[in-house]
Amino acid sequence: MNLKLILLCLIGFVLSIQAQNPVNQSVSTGSGIIIGKIIDKKSNSPLSYVNVIVKLDNKIITGVITTDKGTFAIKNLALKNYSVEIQYIGYKTILKKVALSEENKSVDLNTIAIEEDATQLSEVEIVQERSIIEQKTDRKVINVGKDLLSAGATAAEILNNIPSVSIDQQTNEISLRGNSNVRILIDGKPSTISAAQLLQQIPSSSIKQIELITNPSAKYNPEGMSGMINIVLNKNSKVGFNGNLNGGITQGKTPKFNGSTDMNYRNGKFNLFGNYGLNSGKQTRNGFVQFLTPGQENNQSFNFDNRNTSNLLKMGFDFYLNDTNTFSIYTIQNSSFNKGNSLTSIVYPDPNKNIQQFSNNQKDNYNHTYNLNYKKKFKKEGHTLEFEANYSLGDNTENIVYSGFNNRINDTPNSNNSTLINLDYTNPLSETSKLELGLESRLEKTNNNFLENNVLNSNFNYDRKIYSGYATYSKQIGKWNLQAGARMEDYLANALFKNLNMNDTKYENNRFTIYPSGFASYIPNDKNSYNFSVSKRVDRPSISQISPILERSTPQIDFLGNPNLQPQYTNSFEVNYTRKTKIGSITSGIFYRQINNEITRTAIENPTSPDKIILSYNNLNDNKAFGVEISGNLDFTKWLSTNISFDAYNKTVKGYSDKDYIEVNNTAFNARIANTFKVSKALRFQLSGMYRGPDLSIQALAKPMWKIDAGSSITVLGGNGTITARVSDVFNSMHFAFERSEPKPINGEFKWESQTAFLGFNYRFGSGKNKAIQRKARENNETQSSGGF
Repeated sequence: MNLKLILLCLIGFVLSIQAQNPVNQSVSTGSGIIIGKIIDKKSNSPLSYVNVIVKLDNKIITGVITTDKGTFAIKNLALKNYSVEIQYIGYKTILKKVALSEENKSVDLNTIAIEEDATQLSEVEIVQERSIIEQKTDRKVINVGKDLLSAGATAAEILNNIPSVSIDQQTNEISLRGNSNVRILIDGKPSTISAAQLLQQIPSSSIKQIELITNPSAKYNPEGMSGMINIVLNKNSKVGFNGNLNGGITQGKTPKFNGSTDMNYRNGKFNLFGNYGLNSGKQTRNGFVQFLTPGQENNQSFNFDNRNTSNLLKMGFDFYLNDTNTFSIYTIQNSSFNKGNSLTSIVYPDPNKNIQQFSNNQKDNYNHTYNLNYKKKFKKEGHTLEFEANYSLGDNTENIVYSGFNNRINDTPNSNNSTLINLDYTNPLSETSKLELGLESRLEKTNNNFLENNVLNSNFNYDRKIYSGYATYSKQIGKWNLQAGARMEDYLANALFKNLNMNDTKYENNRFTIYPSGFASYIPNDKNSYNFSVSKRVDRPSISQISPILERSTPQIDFLGNPNLQPQYTNSFEVNYTRKTKIGSITSGIFYRQINNEITRTAIENPTSPDKIILSYNNLNDNKAFGVEISGNLDFTKWLSTNISFDAYNKTVKGYSDKDYIEVNNTAFNARIANTFKVSKALRFQLSGMYRGPDLSIQALAKPMWKIDAGSSITVLGGNGTITARVSDVFNSMHFAFERSEPKPINGEFKWESQTAFLGFNYRFGSGKNKAIQRKARENNETQSSGGF
């Protein structure tokens, strides 16, 4: 492939910077100007991001890229004779001669029509796709659409295949680097839906990419001790009418449907976009738990069947008032409907004690998000002001009918809403320094009622207000890039818990905290880069962790919160090194976390029922955790590329078990590999495997898990369609097994539909190759839109 075509966009970007900040003395002292407009010869439509390069004696002097209207202006030129080259991927290069003099200081090239180059266009079609995993300065980016094995999956299933991330297959609780306190964002915003529930609802076809931000700067909210996971939904902004249609069937024990449509229309000042995803099917799970205490032996078996239908709609528009002002609005409408049944059987040595409990449940969840954004660009490059308002409303109900053991009907209506308003200001003070300032207000309310047999048993109201401001300052010194900042937060939380069988309980937590952060990167050359970061973060107790109301109960386990729980804080340190080689890049890193006032799970024997266990939470003393991560994107040959990752972390796990303080040292590790075989331009195969090592906590030892997946894709219909096939867990080896000795000896195992086969089809349509090509010049197709998209 022509190297010039591959680097063309990068050259244009560099030249545009030079145009704003000329480094050549003959340019900076001049008074000449060259202007013009570039259009497509066939359609007569303006072309943005075209490279306009100015040369003197065959040496590049400066250059720019065209605006959305196709116009360009190159200023501060010395009064000399130049060659102007117009270069654009997929088009023939145009050369113009320009003479600037005292009599003719301004030259207008007027409208220049350029035509497609069939040879270059064919080359563009085979530009190597970005790697599945990209290591950036402050985050890992997983490009979901590039992974054949993500087809037909949910967000939860995708995350379970990402380095450093794991999901509890029983509770769907997500953890990052061995810590379950991770903040989940959708398009950079929190959701009123619980993370465990939300991740099961989002189909992979609605996801553009997933970002792992393990040590966020002061610009981000400080929640999430182990960091943040941001799920970016698809949004198209190409010129003209464009879209994608996705559909597929996953066959496990039962069939499941996964599909989406992603469309947009952009013309002139407007961009209208919409994305709809549907996930529907039946899931089955089963497992057993054995209690081995002498005299209390029993064997519990569980069977779960759930049919779920989830709908996810994102739609909105961008209005480009002019080159410096953009107004955007969007809404996300999410709904899910779940019907299921379960059977719990407890078998004792004495058959007369045997228990069977049936349950039928129905959950209806609705979540509505509305976002408004305004962005102002000033004359100076990078100088911006952005205002954003986001409102989310959730309405969730659950009905469970128990029969057999302890017949009852439980109804739990729950509503919550949150309002987020922020103002961000960015000012490049010079070519080497930048100041960022911001203000934010977050207001959240939750109301919950619990009815047993149609009688109000308990309810609670929870209000949380967070007012914050941040400042960061960045400075480039030679090969070093430095950033320091701090976020100040005034936090107010109040809750009132009412229970029919106990006195009212109040919860209050009001405090002011400063969260500093610092970053440094050193890039000695184009093959090596080093990144250092430090930050302070917080884990505030969730509602379920502080609620004294019995959250849920099984025949042998009660789950209760602790209203005296206090926040835990962590100081995080991280170092990463990236090495670029001829076959790709390898990133390795180490991290260390110092945890203060750690929140931990406690397990004690129920004082009123010795054969039962109470699971709750408590604050312990300080703790620490550290680990190492290695990942690589390697192209061994033209037909074989590999993504490989390994992570290991060590933590001292502390807690109470039956009033006894327990402290155990745990080292856990994970490994993943994904190989892509390019048989031809159209046909690909992928084979991947993962291994998760044993994981020790005060509650149990989780045994190792492993699986192997295989997938393939073939491009059809002239490149507009793709057929994808996948088999997950080829050897049906994936299951969760554990054993525990405190406070009672227990072992168990849970199994789900891990072995599945998927067949899907994707069809892409648009307004022409040239329209799509202009977006290849940008790393993110949403750069011109608001930061909220």
